[in-house]
Amino acid sequence: MGDKKKRKFQLNEKQLGYAMVIPSLILVIVVVLWPVAQSFWNSMFDYRLNDPARSETLLGSNIDLENYLDNHFYIEGQLEDLKSSAGKPEVKETITTIEEGINKYHSELISDEAVKQKVDKINEMLMNYKPVTNEELKYNEIENDFAKAYRSALDSYQKDLTQIAESIDDDALSEQFKQTAGLLGSTSETILKSNFVGLENYVNYFQDKRMWKSLWNTTFFTIISVAFELVLGLAIALLINRAFKGRGIIRASVLIPWAIPTAVAAMMWGFLYDGQSGVVAHYLQVLHIIPDASWLLSTANGGMFSVILADVWKTTPYMALLLLAGLQTIPASLYEASNVDGANKFQQFWSITLPLLKSSILVALLFRTLDAFRVFDLIYVLTGGGPANATESISIYAYKTLFAQQNFGEGSTLSVIVFLCVAIISFIYVKLIGSELFAGRSK
Repeated sequence: MGDKKKRKFQLNEKQLGYAMVIPSLILVIVVVLWPVAQSFWNSMFDYRLNDPARSETLLGSNIDLENYLDNHFYIEGQLEDLKSSAGKPEVKETITTIEEGINKYHSELISDEAVKQKVDKINEMLMNYKPVTNEELKYNEIENDFAKAYRSALDSYQKDLTQIAESIDDDALSEQFKQTAGLLGSTSETILKSNFVGLENYVNYFQDKRMWKSLWNTTFFTIISVAFELVLGLAIALLINRAFKGRGIIRASVLIPWAIPTAVAAMMWGFLYDGQSGVVAHYLQVLHIIPDASWLLSTANGGMFSVILADVWKTTPYMALLLLAGLQTIPASLYEASNVDGANKFQQFWSITLPLLKSSILVALLFRTLDAFRVFDLIYVLTGGGPANATESISIYAYKTLFAQQNFGEGSTLSVIVFLCVAIISFIYVKLIGSELFAGRSK
């Protein structure tokens, strides 16, 4: 009986496998998939932090009660002052109509008991000069038809007062009408429309020349830099894999560029590229590799050449390190046997080293391609994406849109595009190029 009870609590091999994978899946969902899902959700809105009317993701019409009530308090007094100052009967009649219209819509708004409770609480906070930090209290969803009608009425009232102000000869009174008209326009903006745009941001960006230009810059940078890093990294790995005196010191010195923080390396290369005092710019000009010293940072081709050269210098050691690890897994007995058969070094490289190093090369290419495609700090510090966006990567474009312009909707769209590009690159490597590696098969 005791053995049977114990067996009930034992997991079979399949269940144990799932139990061990679940923590990793939860981590991936929380760290990777959830932020991507949140970015995709934000990308479906015209969401801008620098615009009060679009600073929230709204599926329906809402009203910013804090600002609305603050404006409404002053509107009543200003309209009364204008009515008493107006000389013409038709002007007084217009102001009375505006008062009645605003009171009608306001009464309809607070006719709901829940809204009235919010209004009373916010009015109390405003009287005590306390900001409304609770978003559930600050914003209240309203019917789309009511929101549209109220906004339209306020905009119409604003135009009426503006026309009156333009027809008055008294400058002081005209200014009062203009101020009240502006207050009505500001109140209209507190009635927030739905900023849900669906896939419109994606449609706009697929027609955006700047986005395609930044995507091409990123692709070109990735292909050229990774290609050079592979060739140079393989050469360095073959060199430091050999046994020679001082090999440890050489290996350590080769890794120094990779150990330097990218932002620091970018600033260092910025000084070296400087057209006035840069050492690298001077000698490249002397060797007639570039037309003049200022070419590197002041032209489109020079800027791209500069960031690629800096990246190759910075990350070639990383490629060499990965390939060196692969070289050390190749048995020395294979080279000894080939020597007996009379194979030269070139034949050994093509027949032994390269085939057995294929797995390491694929892993190194996968890591470096993904890293290069997401390049941000090197280009941002070195050229800022210039000159004239010639070196702007898709990540820098997303950063400028998301944080510099505070356009979270379009910035999130670019972030999702970056994620999709990275996912496609991973799919190509894993499923097409390195299928036998990741599936554990060999031809």
